Amino acid sequence: MKQIRRWQRILILSLLSISVFAPLIFVSNRLQSITPIGRREFIEELSNIRFRTNDLRLSAIEHEDGEGLKGPRLILFKDGDFNSSDETDGVTQANEKDKTIDFLGIGGNKHKSREEQVIVSQKTTLSADAKDQFLTVNQLANKTDFKPPFSKAEKITKVQPVRATDVKIKEIRDKIIQAKTYLTFAPPGSNSQIVKELRARTRELERAVGDATKDKDLSKGALRRVKPMEAALYKASRVFNNCPAIATKLRAMNYNSEEQVQAQKKQATYLMHLAARTTPKGLHCLSMRLTSEYFALDPEKRQMPNQQNYNDPNLYHYVVFSDNVLASAVVVNSTISSSKEPEKVVLHIVTDSLNYPAISVWFLLNIQTRATIQIQNIDDMDVLPSDYDQVLMKQNSNDPRFISTLNHARFYLPDIFPGLNKMVLFDHDVVVQRDLSRLWSIDMKGKVIGAVETCREGEPSFHSMSRFIDFSDAWVAGKFNPKACTWGFGMNLVDLEEWRRQKLTSTYIRYFNLGTKRPLWKAGSLPIGWLTFYRQTLPLDKRWHVMGLGRESVVKMVDIEQAAVIHYDGIMKPWLDIGIEKYKRYWNIHVPYYHSHLQQCNIHA
Repeated sequence: MKQIRRWQRILILSLLSISVFAPLIFVSNRLQSITPIGRREFIEELSNIRFRTNDLRLSAIEHEDGEGLKGPRLILFKDGDFNSSDETDGVTQANEKDKTIDFLGIGGNKHKSREEQVIVSQKTTLSADAKDQFLTVNQLANKTDFKPPFSKAEKITKVQPVRATDVKIKEIRDKIIQAKTYLTFAPPGSNSQIVKELRARTRELERAVGDATKDKDLSKGALRRVKPMEAALYKASRVFNNCPAIATKLRAMNYNSEEQVQAQKKQATYLMHLAARTTPKGLHCLSMRLTSEYFALDPEKRQMPNQQNYNDPNLYHYVVFSDNVLASAVVVNSTISSSKEPEKVVLHIVTDSLNYPAISVWFLLNIQTRATIQIQNIDDMDVLPSDYDQVLMKQNSNDPRFISTLNHARFYLPDIFPGLNKMVLFDHDVVVQRDLSRLWSIDMKGKVIGAVETCREGEPSFHSMSRFIDFSDAWVAGKFNPKACTWGFGMNLVDLEEWRRQKLTSTYIRYFNLGTKRPLWKAGSLPIGWLTFYRQTLPLDKRWHVMGLGRESVVKMVDIEQAAVIHYDGIMKPWLDIGIEKYKRYWNIHVPYYHSHLQQCNIHA
């Protein structure tokens, strides 16, 4: 009998020992088998146990002090209710009845726990006014304390706003870079297990990511491959644990990447400028076709109609210097379509000998019966010096746009149009959107040129004189102020009569000759225009002329829509493939893409 009892005790003690030691062995084996990420998740699960004790504690308080305690009524609040006078009255009454309660959670009875203060505040408020339908500020501030913490599953299922982020993409690419860094520390020709695994995981992630730039573009397979990569990286960190060498390698890789980025930026900039200087194939085709048609016409058929209006000072005269058929056509079409009195519009197009036939025949084939158009050849005029082309070549610029005759011929306007007293000067990369007849009623106040200023910092059109003009030169610094307000070409109101009186063409020639002897300003007509018309400029409202559509600038769409004239200044012209797409549509609506010549030359929107 005693023997049986002894075996029973031994069996019971054995079972107790198994029940005590088995969980310990199970947990220790689990900790050894999981990855660092799994450990973090396991610790998070353990941390949730702490919140359960708080829940039990709150329940205990409710049972002890909860006699007669009623929970707050469920009330639907509106945004305006929290600022109402009833709410203020409720807070005042509660404060008068119990001065020891701190409704903002500051001070109060320090011996009471936070949960007890919340319960007391609820009791006081509810007993103060049973008919009150609004919670006090204290309840609104503290009722969040009764919310139990979200469990892990609730945190995951909580709805988040959808945003196109690239956080996961960056994390995956960082892991790929980290794996490649570890591979560089492997001995040459190494074929160890960790090296094989790193190479395989790297190839898998690179194929899975591809050219994706946003997290939403990632497939589920790509996300599933992240954990195997993390496990491989963890193993590699145990093998390749030379931290200083890894840091040096990463710095070298970062330096090489920066060098490659800078080289790519320089190459992209060069190609952009090269594209801006060249003529697109379609425009070259159009010019050749029109030129051949011009010489096929009889001389008497090459004359434009309404020639009696060319020098009529009572009409609205516009001038544009251009060597581009399509650009000049857009300026003409947009100006006429925007005008309230197109029969009073006279458009003068000044071009060179090479493009004169093509531009002439284009407007002969597309005659505007409502307006007057004059085509002039700058090479047939006697207003420019005979060696003007050679003088322009001394500007030390490889860009033909800056040293072209047409770019600087604007400074001879009074000589080109001796019978006119006032006109509007256009660049050929503008689009007219409003009637401009009101410009002729503006009082010039003795100034020569009216222009929109570009000296407001923060605006897309901002320019400073010191950026284009060398104020380290004593002559420049003594004659001009580097902080003087700048302005832009593109759409300018010009008083030719005042120009002649002040002899500003002679001023331009004198400044230009000084600039050929030493580099005083950057090439182009804008810097020397600022000096020629220094203190002779009338500021116009910026709505007359909005600039910045031909370069990377943030022009507000509302400004574009309200502008009388929009200007594609910069190298990204709307007729080039590098033009900015969102701005091209304002230019495209004035291009007759249905024309047979444009279709034959494959010119499309």
